Formats: sequence, structure tokens, C-alpha cells
Amino acid sequence: MDTTLFYNGKILVFSEKNSMSKGDLRGEVCSFVDSMLVSGEKIFKLGNEENLRKFLESENMEFREENLFGKRVIPGFVDCHEHPVMLADTIEEIAALPPEVSSIEDLVEKIRLVRKSMKSGDEVKVDKDSEYGYDGKSGVKDEVNNNWILGWGCDEGKFPEKRLPDRWDLDRGANDVPVSIVRACEHIRCCNSLALKLAGIDENTKDPVGGNIGRDENGVPNGILYENARNLVAEIIPHHDHNDEVELLRKLGEHLSAQGITSIGEMGNLSSKDNHFIYYDVVKRGFRQNVSIFYMWEFYKDKPEFVIEKKHKVLDQQIHVAGLKLIGDGSFSGHTAWTDVPFLGTDEYGISTCSEELLESAIEFCKEQGLQLSFHAMGRRAIKRIVDRLYEEGPWQIGKTDSSETVIPSETVISTESSSSSVSIPPTDSENILPPFARIEHVTEPSDEAIKKAAELGIAFVTQPIFLFSEIESYEKNLGKDRLKETYPIRKMIDMGVLVGLSTDAPATAWADPTDPWANIKGAVTRTAYNGVDTGGKQKITLEEAILLYTKNSARIAGFQKRGSLAEGNYADFVVLLDDPFEMRPDDLQSVRTMRTYINGEKVFDIERK
Repeated sequence: MDTTLFYNGKILVFSEKNSMSKGDLRGEVCSFVDSMLVSGEKIFKLGNEENLRKFLESENMEFREENLFGKRVIPGFVDCHEHPVMLADTIEEIAALPPEVSSIEDLVEKIRLVRKSMKSGDEVKVDKDSEYGYDGKSGVKDEVNNNWILGWGCDEGKFPEKRLPDRWDLDRGANDVPVSIVRACEHIRCCNSLALKLAGIDENTKDPVGGNIGRDENGVPNGILYENARNLVAEIIPHHDHNDEVELLRKLGEHLSAQGITSIGEMGNLSSKDNHFIYYDVVKRGFRQNVSIFYMWEFYKDKPEFVIEKKHKVLDQQIHVAGLKLIGDGSFSGHTAWTDVPFLGTDEYGISTCSEELLESAIEFCKEQGLQLSFHAMGRRAIKRIVDRLYEEGPWQIGKTDSSETVIPSETVISTESSSSSVSIPPTDSENILPPFARIEHVTEPSDEAIKKAAELGIAFVTQPIFLFSEIESYEKNLGKDRLKETYPIRKMIDMGVLVGLSTDAPATAWADPTDPWANIKGAVTRTAYNGVDTGGKQKITLEEAILLYTKNSARIAGFQKRGSLAEGNYADFVVLLDDPFEMRPDDLQSVRTMRTYINGEKVFDIERK
């Protein structure tokens, strides 16, 4: 087994005073050492260079060495809530965000350009004899569903028109091919007339449970589909060819490595597409991130053939299935989070999108299968609903950490325990620590009672400072300046004892590079938006805390074993930073760059080779 001495660095080590299991960050958070021994995939020893060299000499060990040039070294980021397959798809879609798209008129022109670039004959020809187009309301025939114009990231708060594009706007861009543009929050879909026609949506179409079809004053659908109504179109949008999708995901993996992201949570699609097995194919092409996978339960609950094999749930492998995902409400920026106080200047309280039957069946399945339950809840009523229900239920046993049953598909190398160690690897500080039985996503406006109950029961909170940072215009409009300062109360959550993790929810973020960890961290540390607006200084956390929540805590929440912190016995997932965040102004954190990234002790990104 190869042994490498990394020396002359500033290596962040989390203090054992930190009680990760309780989320208590009071007291010393971290310290720094200058050197680290990595043996094979794992960290063997941490300390000062002189002592480590003496050890190597006394043991007569062969080793290579790498100079860290005095740079800061932190654990690899764990983005425990994003949508990588959806994000990879956006590589070839319209990014409806500044600076390229700063208005509805910009978006219309962008659609025109995309339509102009499409091959002649790409038009979708609608059956004139059918009121709804092909095949009635059931959707569009296979031979015509491969020429959509798609986009993402639309945020009306950044547009001078201060509204979302409707069908008639999008028709001006293209009316002979279907167009679908998803809002930044991913909870609202804007479609042109042909897309509505192909989905069978007209003035007689009823709103689905947990969703609304936007309409004009005459009751005619305006092309804006809210919450579960967006699925009426999502289910007929074609998927990429498998090989193309694998290649897009591989490219995304390279981008994540360049950002220092070493593990990710795959939180599912807004459709019935199964993401699980695509990852095995992309691993064969060099994808290196560890992946924790969730299934969107609403698309699988009525499929008796849906099973998750025991071998796929083992945590200590590169790809593992973690649990089920439910969506309990919408978003604050999209006006659909389920609240107990109406949105500013309205009598609207948002939308509850999860039925009792769906929730109960998910809890039952998770308990039977030893899976984690993930519940999207932004508004206070949605958060209270799930916390109260789980408090009544009580925790259940989650999975196992034994790696003896890891699944290794043919010709795929997936990291597990090394079998030919020449040195004894000490136990890790996260050995055999199972993830919490439940996690709540976003947690924008929780009550003190909900926070207290979550802490008592061991429910984790996974939240995204990037939302308030990047979508400030919508938050100001929908909540007002005072109320928005109380949202995402990360300081309070931590101090009340909740296990909190940070993530991005990419691509459901109004930011051109939605997975950027440092924009996210800047939002948490400064509590100011990208445009300088104060978002509530009382909820600031320190840089050390933000890194801990983005690494050690998020790894624990997602079930990644022996990852997330630089400790003896843990996997050597770490990032060498080109810029030192500990020696710069908090307002400049967004400019931090990655110099090198390592996963399992192997260099997967080097800025000099970029």
C-alpha cells in the first residue's frame, strides 16, 4: 500500500469538543496541524512534520511526499442535497439567469436563437383532428417527443417585468416546438402553448392534488404550472439518450471535483426516471464522487415491483441508496411554501403538496426497509406537520455499515475497505455511526417548538444559505425585510442542538454556478445577500462552523461512513485551497479557489492541469 506524507500545510482538524451527534458547536471547533500521512485510501496519522518523519524512519516505511506549500487543507465538501442528474441535464439547457438572461425579453430572444439553431424539420406536428394533440390527454407519441427547448433558473425577482414568463411570451420565442422553462426553485414550470397541448392541459383540466394550473382572467391556462401541476408536463419531456446522460454526469463530476466536492446526495428527479443505476455506468467512465441516493416516493409508491435490494443499502460503498424523498410544500421565493403567516400583501398561505396517504406509506416503507425519510418542508406549517408526525412515530433503525455486501457491478471499481494494508489503520471517529432516521430539507421558517422536538428526536435539518443569498429579490417581495431576517435560522438551530448540514439543492438555486460551495458559505457567514442586503445578522455562523456543517455534519446526515473530517482512519477526502479563507474578509469568501482535490487519497483535480 502506497504511503504519502503531505507536509508544510495548514490542515483543518475538528475538535473532539464538538458534539456532532447533538449539533452543539459551542466551544472550540477546530485546530490545524501541518502534516498528514495517507496510507492507501485512508488517513494514517496527523501531526507535525518532524514527528511524522521520525515515525516513518522508526518504522522503516517507504513513502512518497507532497509539499502543500503552506496552503489551507480542509475536508472535501459534502453537498448532501442536490440533484446531479437534473443538474447534468442543465449543461445543454438555457440558463435563464443573469448575465445572459436578465429579462423576459432576453429569454424570448434566447429561445428564438435556440430554435433557429435546431435542424430543419424539427417541428412537432400536432394532430389537427385531436383537441389535445397526439394520443389525447395521455401525452405525446414517442416519435415526436425529442425536440423540446428546455431551460432552468428563471427568477422573476431578477427580471424588470417582475413576473414569470407565460405561454404567450414563450410562444414568441418558439411556437412550433414545445418549450419548458423551470423556475429557480424547481417548483414552478413555465410552458408554451404547444407543451400544454401535448400534455393535454386546457381550460377543462382540473388542478391536481397539491398543485395549481395558472390561468388568465378567463380561466385559460397561462402556461405557469405550480407544484404538482408541473408534473403534468414533466412526465412527457424526453430523457437524454443513456450514453449522453452518462457523459454529461461524468463532466459534472469533474466540475464538482474542481470545486472540492467529494460526496453528494442525489435527491431524485421531478419525474419517475430512476437515477440509481446510471451511476454505475458513469463510475466506469471515471466519476469519483460518493453518492447517497433518494427515491422520490410519489413516483414509486404504486409500483409493487419496486424494491431496494439489501446490497444497495450498505453505506460504506461509493454508491448507496439512502432513503425516500417527499415534498411537503413549495418555496418561499415561488410563493408556495406552506406557512402560518400569509405572504406579504396577500391572504395566501402556500400549498401543502403531500397527501396523508403518501406520507404514511413512505413512513411504513422506510421502517420496513431501514431507510431514511427525507421531507421537503420550508414553511412553518409544513415543518410542524412532519416534526409532529415523526415525534409521534419515534425513530426507527437505519441500515447497516458493514461493507461485506457491497455491490460492485461488472467492470466497475467502487471504493470499499482496502484488503492489502501493510499498516494497521486506527478506528475512525465516525466508525459505525448511522445516519439519523429522518431529515427535513430546507427548513426555512421553523418554530422554536419544532426545532426543540427535532433536536430531542434526532431529526437532522439540511438547509441552503444560497437561497436567501441568491433569491433575495423574491424573499423581500414575499416576506418583507424584517421577516426574511428570521428565515434559515441556522445559528438558532445549532444552539438548540439540532444536527444541521449545509447543501445547495442545485440546480434549484438562482445562481449561475449553483454548486459553488463558497457562495453558499459566504451567505451563511455574512448573512448578506449577493447584492448586499442584510438577511439577518443574528443568524450568522463562523467560517469554521460553516465548513463543519458542509463536511462532517453533512457526511453524517447522508450516511457517508468515515468521511467528512480529516481524522485518523477516515478516508482521505480533502481539498487544498489556493486561497486562504481564514485570512480574508468574509465578504470575499466567494472568490476562494480550489488548488487540488483528493478522494480516497487520490488526486482527482489539480488546477495546474486544468
